Amino acid sequence: MKALQYVKVGAPPEVREVPLPEPGPGQVRLRVTAAGACHSDSFVMSLPEEQYRAGYPLPMTLGHEGAGIVDKLGEGATGVEVGDSVAVYGPWGCGRCIQCAQGKENYCERAAELGITPPGLGHDGSMAEYMVVDDPRFLVPLGDLDPAGNVALTDAGLTPYHAIKGSLGKLGPGSTAVVIGAGGLGHVAIQLLRTLTTATVIALDVSDDKLELAKEVGAHFAFPSTPEAKDRIAEAIGTPSVTAIFDFVAAEPTLELGSALRGTESDLVVVGVGGGQVGAGILAAPYDATVRAPYWGSRPELMEVFALARSGHIRVETETFHLNDAAEAYHRLHEGTLRGRAVVTP
Repeated sequence: MKALQYVKVGAPPEVREVPLPEPGPGQVRLRVTAAGACHSDSFVMSLPEEQYRAGYPLPMTLGHEGAGIVDKLGEGATGVEVGDSVAVYGPWGCGRCIQCAQGKENYCERAAELGITPPGLGHDGSMAEYMVVDDPRFLVPLGDLDPAGNVALTDAGLTPYHAIKGSLGKLGPGSTAVVIGAGGLGHVAIQLLRTLTTATVIALDVSDDKLELAKEVGAHFAFPSTPEAKDRIAEAIGTPSVTAIFDFVAAEPTLELGSALRGTESDLVVVGVGGGQVGAGILAAPYDATVRAPYWGSRPELMEVFALARSGHIRVETETFHLNDAAEAYHRLHEGTLRGRAVVTP
């Protein structure tokens, strides 16, 4: 079968012929219908050789956003049937710790100890014609949802949903939420904020195209992400501070901007993998201002995200690529020329 693999550190990924995987006991094989390309993949492929080899194998099939049709069941696998249309819940855990028992396998207490990694971020993922999933509990029914149009919700929907839920108690009438980075995750975050809260939603980005997308999906205001953004926000809402900032870039300049927007009891939610850092402490921020760095989301939350998609409250702006052209999807992602999310359809 064909698979998009990261083969050599520092080189672009390659479409290669690899053996068809067989599901072992308790495992499930999927015929992949859609796989999403994500900045996390680009981040991993940007690591220097020493760092990469410390945590990831070579070659490795990319793709931690996946959807497919159940194709074959390993011995003892139950809970799904051949022919089911499913999506893959990516942050796999041990299934037994207190976090996993609550469906929060993204916060599994033993994953690192046991060597458990997400597909495409530690072992072979979904950018292939077929993939093997370790346990049926990692499969969420898609039902009548289109795989290509919704596979990105397994990360680009789940991650902002989980991040926003942690601030819902503050985002009532009169509140303001700022989304920094209106691309793949950010444009979904804007829709979630409009659906789940009564906050005024402001988008910031360096791309005019993405600012236009932000307005299309519901942002009340959309400004260039420059040092002048704070003044423009103050002019728009009448105050220089906001209730919550969701930074989907998390580079040094965006975190500096987000920090400058904080007021008393503001939330700064660091979601992106841009490598920036933000200070905390009694003199480093307004009183009771928080900094959170959430990771992905829980299995129940993914089901809730799909429910929002079925009801028409959220959608993902997608551009599709054939598996043969999957490397181009990552090139476009790296160059920042994707308007929303890239999806590969084998």
